[in-house]
Amino acid sequence: MDNRVVVTGLGVVSSIGIGTDVFWQNLIAGKSGINKVSMFDTSKYNRHFAGEIRDFDPSRFMPKKLSKHFGRASQFAIAATKMALDDAEFGDNRKHRTAVIIGTTLPEDSEIDYSSRNAIEKRYKGLETKSILNVLPISIVRNVGYYFGVKGMSLLVPNACGAGNFALGYGYDLIKKGEIETAIVGGTESLSRIGFQGFQRLYAMAPEKCAPFDKNRKGMLLGEGAGILILESAEHAERRNAKMYCEISGYGMSSDAYNMTIPKREGVAKAMKKALEDSGLSGADIDYISAHGTGTVANDKNESQAIIDVFGEHGKKVPVSSIKSMIGHTMGAASAIEAISCCLAMRDGVIPPTVNFETPDPECGIDCVPNSARKQEVDAAINNGFAFGGNNCCVVLQAI
Repeated sequence: MDNRVVVTGLGVVSSIGIGTDVFWQNLIAGKSGINKVSMFDTSKYNRHFAGEIRDFDPSRFMPKKLSKHFGRASQFAIAATKMALDDAEFGDNRKHRTAVIIGTTLPEDSEIDYSSRNAIEKRYKGLETKSILNVLPISIVRNVGYYFGVKGMSLLVPNACGAGNFALGYGYDLIKKGEIETAIVGGTESLSRIGFQGFQRLYAMAPEKCAPFDKNRKGMLLGEGAGILILESAEHAERRNAKMYCEISGYGMSSDAYNMTIPKREGVAKAMKKALEDSGLSGADIDYISAHGTGTVANDKNESQAIIDVFGEHGKKVPVSSIKSMIGHTMGAASAIEAISCCLAMRDGVIPPTVNFETPDPECGIDCVPNSARKQEVDAAINNGFAFGGNNCCVVLQAI
């Protein structure tokens, strides 16, 4: 367990930019990627906005004859992986001792009709083979591995909104133990009718904007995209003279065992504590917290109070921001994209803002970096990712 684990490549597909440069420029500028949904008809719903990606052209990243066989989430994942591998200048060193570990929430084809009644009415004649295969979330890691010729292990992590962090943690473990030298890790999610309808049915969605930690917040907004990170053992990265963004120095997991949709303050705090213990850092060493920050009343209150439980007075002063305020909640991709944001914050000494913030909430007594990015050196950050059912995972990233 002596191998150090470093991040050497980043790739992102989001509603505010495709590629880390444009994503990061728009993120620190506080630009919103929230728009009216055009992928499917929302006229029967009470909500109509999400972080839909309007300008994604899969042919920029893969041949058209192949892309038509991949669902949208696979297309996002392949695009982000290609950008991350190029960023890492990885060449052909990826075939045998590299793992593909990607998180998601739902099957990738947003237009699949899950109704058995519909299938019976059509007598299955209207169902394409591609659609049937894309019902299986595992197709995402299969498609990434196939496209890039990766012959190491592959794993789909279906831990919903914390899946990206769980993928990071598992990749970290495999490299640290010496079972592999490199890993393609992250998360991907496409906007889907069933997800949109489901979150609206839970009365969790805001009308037009997501305002994490604001007293008058009205809920979350869905988003879509992918975030992929290339992890390597430090020895492997040094051997090939690779640039290193940061080190993954630990992670922590917990299960609330409490409620399917309501987070538990104690469970959130436990995951952060375990992440700090695993990294060997104290709360005072953390310069930035990338919040799960969904914009719902329960999540923001519980997460804020858990931060103060763990970090004490430092928790009231350490910058805590939610990029979901700009790109929406990308579910399985969320904590992976947020980990990329942490890497870039450490690289540039800039903390992204929480936009749409107007009125402080006394029950969220944290510094949420309201509305404007902040110049500040970041030597260590903790990235929070929480999922339905109280599945929590927090990852610590540290400057090299």
